[in-house]
Amino acid sequence: MTAGQPQPQPEYPPRYPTGLGTSDAATISLLGQNLAEDLMGKVGFGELAFWLATQRRPTAGEVRLFETVLVALADHGFTPTAIAARMTLYSAPESVQGALAAGLLGGGSRFLGVTEDTGRFLAEVLAAVNAAGEPLPATEAEWDALAREALTERKAAKQLVPGLGHPVHKEGDPRTPVIIRIAHEEGVHGPHLALFEAVGRTAPDVLGRALPLNGAGVCGAALADLGLPLELLRGFALLARTAGLLGHLAEELRRPIAPDVYRSVDRNAHYVPGAAP
Repeated sequence: MTAGQPQPQPEYPPRYPTGLGTSDAATISLLGQNLAEDLMGKVGFGELAFWLATQRRPTAGEVRLFETVLVALADHGFTPTAIAARMTLYSAPESVQGALAAGLLGGGSRFLGVTEDTGRFLAEVLAAVNAAGEPLPATEAEWDALAREALTERKAAKQLVPGLGHPVHKEGDPRTPVIIRIAHEEGVHGPHLALFEAVGRTAPDVLGRALPLNGAGVCGAALADLGLPLELLRGFALLARTAGLLGHLAEELRRPIAPDVYRSVDRNAHYVPGAAP
């Protein structure tokens, strides 16, 4: 554009593009569908969540595996996230949203975040293979060789391998074989799960101890095989855990434990002089 030419005027009112939802006086549109006529009563929540995140409608097999992951991650008992939600509801009974948020904010490297960490770890190993111009492994032995190399590098760098071990399920996480089986049944078992299984087979030799593949890790591998964005894997874990936290809050209303937890900690606190800075 040369000097003296009129400058383009900004559009008014401004337009903000979205591929998700819009509405007018008579209709609500979601993902290009009529919400009331095309989606309500016809599309399950898991399918819709997948569709919203990927902008493509999943196949029946993808929905089954995705919802299996959501169920696997929904609740795991009195985890710190569940306790935080219950304690927040006790402190602020008028704020269910605050209690849910308190539980979700605790989703990190020890709880729930393992799903994303494992997916990223596996994706990085596979990306390195692609970057080198090499084909992905075709046999179990080749997968084992790739896993052994990745584990050796992590060990040398003194980095933890995400997805290994569990504080409760020392001999094996019961969720892991179910997710792998369903992925095979639905034809959506891909390279991330194949590599993760190889990690489980080779870890004892490389790391010197047997650590089971945990449920959060296998969920991350499955979600990555479904083509879901790595940046959102923790979000899907939090989506699943929201249902579990809501269950904890409902139970807290029926049969509260938060007052007892509070009193137990408060009455048993004792002063210990701190070290000087």
